[in-house]
Amino acid sequence: MTMTSMKAIAAAALIGLGTLTMSAPAEAGRGYYGHGGNGWGAGLLGFGIGAVVGSALAPSTVYVAPPPPPAYYGPAAYGPPPWSPAWYNYCRSIHGPYFNPNTGYFQAADGGWYFCR
Repeated sequence: MTMTSMKAIAAAALIGLGTLTMSAPAEAGRGYYGHGGNGWGAGLLGFGIGAVVGSALAPSTVYVAPPPPPAYYGPAAYGPPPWSPAWYNYCRSIHGPYFNPNTGYFQAADGGWYFCR
């Protein structure tokens, strides 16, 4: 058994022993306003025992994963400046008939249209 389990068992035993040794009032079955009050006492006792045992069994060490490394973004442009004669030749040679020289876009294999850079 771990040390925390032993502490929880000892705390529960101490609380139970304490409740057994307490003296009951003369009218044990009557609480305030003439109603039975034993349910409240038992509920509070159960809540206390549960809090002690739960906090003793909870893990004390929390592991936090390090943040992911920052993303690397490549250069913004790969070819010649857009709309220059070298750019037209570059885009035509790379994308062939899928390049539209009027708009500067080419149709990729996934069917989407992308600006030639």
